[in-house]
Amino acid sequence: MSVYLDNAATTQLDERVLEAMLPYLSEHFGNPSSIHSHGRFVRSAIEKARKQVAEILNAAPAEIFFTSGGTETDNTVIRGAITRYGIRHAITSKIEHHAVLHTLEHLDKEGIIELHFVGLDRDGQIDYDHLEKLLKSHDNAFVSLMHANNEIGNITDIERVSALCHEFGAYFHSDTVQSIEHLKIDFLKLKLHAAAGSAHKFHGPKGIGLMYLNAEKPIPPMIIGGAQERNMRGGTENVAGIIGLAEALKIAHKELHEKQAYLRKLKEYAIGRLHEQFPQITYNGRSGDLQNSLHKILSLAIPGVEDNDMLLFNLDINGISVSGGSACASGTSIGSHVLDELHLPPDTGAIRLSFSKFNTEEDIDRFVEELGKILGN
Repeated sequence: MSVYLDNAATTQLDERVLEAMLPYLSEHFGNPSSIHSHGRFVRSAIEKARKQVAEILNAAPAEIFFTSGGTETDNTVIRGAITRYGIRHAITSKIEHHAVLHTLEHLDKEGIIELHFVGLDRDGQIDYDHLEKLLKSHDNAFVSLMHANNEIGNITDIERVSALCHEFGAYFHSDTVQSIEHLKIDFLKLKLHAAAGSAHKFHGPKGIGLMYLNAEKPIPPMIIGGAQERNMRGGTENVAGIIGLAEALKIAHKELHEKQAYLRKLKEYAIGRLHEQFPQITYNGRSGDLQNSLHKILSLAIPGVEDNDMLLFNLDINGISVSGGSACASGTSIGSHVLDELHLPPDTGAIRLSFSKFNTEEDIDRFVEELGKILGN
């Protein structure tokens, strides 16, 4: 029996989501831009889904746009905001998702912006005092800091970041791809200017995401060639995907508290089993802190591992799907940029476990058993 513990990468499609999508893959096939009845029916379904997403996230329907996923959304917001508002300075952290980090680094290399990195503590947590200093020094800045880190589960106080950005007149974007399922998000309260989400991270379909854009801070489109999404994203809409995203988000928030409790219990169980079997293992970032990290993510630091890829391969051939990373002290291979910033000791292996509502304690037991065989415990 195989065990899947890589839910920060993607999640299993919820059967209820598939059921909601199926009619829009068969009988409701109209183009939503068509004015006849087939098109109008589908258009109505899209707008109903948009309203549903907006209500869950406490935004106006006109502030919700559907995209292909988090990467497209991050790129659109970054490039659009910097262009629209004549921004010359951007602030981010070195442990952001590459969709943010690489885009900003590219713009910096092109001379369009000057990129600044906010300080991090030894666990990878944002130094808010340093962020304030950067904002004081650079007017009209663009700030992008993710809500929850996809590798180590650290949670950023985006309400605090938002308050600082408003105080100093900065444009604030947050990648909420990992958190949107697991934390109560209120866009009106948070006063974000923009945010990203992706359905396949919360048991929805791949290839569909959402972009939140505060109505007071509009940006130009990145994809041009059609009037879809109120002229913000050209191209025929992914209708079934939009329906699936809305249904998945509805389920996620309806079951939010129940799922939080379940994943916390599962993570606590995993920490207990690992401590019992592998006392040498520690946890990267704040992932081992049950109070201050996403309950779905547990990042392990395993001393004495020279070849992390082989460790992951051996787990894979024994039916355990996880992800990893390496501090890459040798510089001969490319590992996790997030773990590099945590300065792990040389010869330290890394495994990221990420849980979902479909995982069980038996899955944890299987993982611990197979890891023990590989490490010789």
